[in-house]
Amino acid sequence: MGDTLEFSDIYQEVKGSWNDGRLRFSKQNVVYKSSKTGKVDSIQAGELTLAQWRRVCLGHGIKLGTSSGHVYKYDGFRDTDFEKISEFFKANYKVELTEKDMCVKGWNWGTAKFSGPLLSFEVNDSTAFEVPLSNVSQCATGKNEVTLEFHQNDDTEVSLMEVRFYVPPSQSDERQDPVEAFAENVLSKADVIQATGDAVCIFKELQCLTPRGRYDIRIYPTFLHLHGKTFDYKIPYTTVLRLFLLPHKDQRQMFFVISLDPPIKQGQTRYHFLILLFSKEEDLTLTLNMSEEDVERRFEGKLSKNMSGSLYEMVSRVMKALVNRKITVPGNFQGHSGAQCITCSYKASSGLLYPLERGFIYVHKPPVHLRFEEISCVNFARGTTTTRSFDFEIETKQGNQYTFSSIEREEYGKLFDFVNAKKLNIKNRGFKEGMKGKIDEYSDSDDDQHDAYLERMKAEGKIREEGNDSEESDGESDESFNPGEEDDDIKKQKETGGPKRPMSAYMLWLNSSRERIKSENPGISITEISKKAGEMWRQLGKDEKEEWDTKAGEAKRNYEKAKQEFKESGGGATSSSKKKSGGKKEEKKRKSASADKDRERGGGNDSFKSKEFIETSESSSDSDHKSKSKRKKVIVDK
Repeated sequence: MGDTLEFSDIYQEVKGSWNDGRLRFSKQNVVYKSSKTGKVDSIQAGELTLAQWRRVCLGHGIKLGTSSGHVYKYDGFRDTDFEKISEFFKANYKVELTEKDMCVKGWNWGTAKFSGPLLSFEVNDSTAFEVPLSNVSQCATGKNEVTLEFHQNDDTEVSLMEVRFYVPPSQSDERQDPVEAFAENVLSKADVIQATGDAVCIFKELQCLTPRGRYDIRIYPTFLHLHGKTFDYKIPYTTVLRLFLLPHKDQRQMFFVISLDPPIKQGQTRYHFLILLFSKEEDLTLTLNMSEEDVERRFEGKLSKNMSGSLYEMVSRVMKALVNRKITVPGNFQGHSGAQCITCSYKASSGLLYPLERGFIYVHKPPVHLRFEEISCVNFARGTTTTRSFDFEIETKQGNQYTFSSIEREEYGKLFDFVNAKKLNIKNRGFKEGMKGKIDEYSDSDDDQHDAYLERMKAEGKIREEGNDSEESDGESDESFNPGEEDDDIKKQKETGGPKRPMSAYMLWLNSSRERIKSENPGISITEISKKAGEMWRQLGKDEKEEWDTKAGEAKRNYEKAKQEFKESGGGATSSSKKKSGGKKEEKKRKSASADKDRERGGGNDSFKSKEFIETSESSSDSDHKSKSKRKKVIVDK
């Protein structure tokens, strides 16, 4: 048996929702990492005191108990995993993995037992269900009844609101009411926030971007209290996932970001991030409301009773000590202007995108944090409105897509190098590597420079054009996507009336499935059809794809045969047409040169047009092309 055991697709129940992740057993510890939040639970091997194997709703599960009283439950194992896990526990943890049966009788009369952070309801010494007391938000008592109310989770389709327990009166011990004893046991472990005692420190009138407003922040030992003119929030430190300290692009302000799970609520609005904005010039002298001995014993040198410095440093230092989490700052990335962030837009708002050592974070509206491990791929897309900018698209493994638009073109080289260094999957990598060498040569003006993004779009169009001859009736000219002279063979065949190139298996399937996709998705756009078709094609089985591969092979054989017959019959002799086209090209060059000279002499109002604009505009439509050729014929005849 190896030194470790690893399992994927292991589930952990969090307030009514199942979060999947990976679980690893090693000789030193047990580590579980959530795929949703990236949060890591680590249990040292020497702390394990209990290990139970149970049949649960998602196959089989393991319940682990520690010497400190914490309980961890993981589900999603197979029946065949029991033997190897049991042997691993005996060999490395000195703990026996025991099988424990659950009660499935459905009885509602039994015994309530409090074991650490769990309330266990047992019927005939078998557990019927367990309630994590940390999920309890309130506990109310009646005559012979105790009502438990629970924190709600927005990720669940169905939420458990409350559970009521009937507690019969005690016949033996009259000194303590059994209902009050039950409630005391619940409240001792429940997540009920009560502002008792004095705050450790108070920060007055801090500017908060989300939720928007100015708040007084009172720091308590177990939670922080945001007090505003309209709303109050109490945030337990256990809900804090990460802390970020990010410098603003203007180098005069700082963002302090607190990531929360579960989020704080304001009506139907959920705030997953608390964002504070500070000025670097604002200083503060802070005195903690504790004795020096208590400060030393509680924070072990992380804080002192009297501190002074910048306001953002004081807030971040206090939060780091109380939450006991490290603060994430930008890494080695530097943009074109020397800043550690990139100006961009997400949805309708402008903000800043920070490339971090292990992810990206965007502030501030709405805040977005994406870890590298949950990113499927990234894409550099040409800006939709101007060639001076580009879009940065991130697609996650869950299928969500985030588009950060209007990024200055000068930022491309730095961002591409960063993404490449982090070994993230990049779409259309070949095109972008060609762009990478040219991006540094760009000047501020994009009128008289070669546009690499336009070239990429043309090259992508050439790939689509190879199997897209049947769609010429859409009214768009394929010439606008041709990158120079790279497809002379296709033009030659079109000019001489030769056979059309055969379609690939995918294009044959797409032509037969296009109408079905349109009917199943009313109102879908042309670009969305291509995206949807690509997803459907990837999901086809080998047998289904083999049918279209066969058809494509047959079409290719027919094309080769027709091409051979065409050559044998003397096809392809188009010297006269070449001369005419060459003459037309020379005529175009002379006309464009004379037009430029006229504009220079007369100082006309026509703006300068780049080479790409001229080439594209000359083939904008079939009708314009025909009218231009007619006018040229008249000139030649004269």
